[in-house]
Amino acid sequence: MSTKEKISEELLLEEETIKPNEIILFNDDVNTFEHVIETLMDVCDHSPVQAEQCSLIVHYNGKCTVKTGEYNDLEPRCSRLLQAGLSAEIV
Repeated sequence: MSTKEKISEELLLEEETIKPNEIILFNDDVNTFEHVIETLMDVCDHSPVQAEQCSLIVHYNGKCTVKTGEYNDLEPRCSRLLQAGLSAEIV
């Protein structure tokens, strides 16, 4: 195995073992579907259909992953969700 192949294999293995951060949105009895959908579109760059699907998953399952990625990208987004009155956390 060449050095280049070995490095590529190590990088792939590293990518597989690093778990991405996620913003989890939790259900509440306060916010309307419309508010949740509009907020997800604005904050998480969801399409209208994606935002609606996430709002339904949250409603029926109690929570839903609404965004994955690097912590530095997710932290300001999660803060904006919280400022909008939604219940969310990064895991």
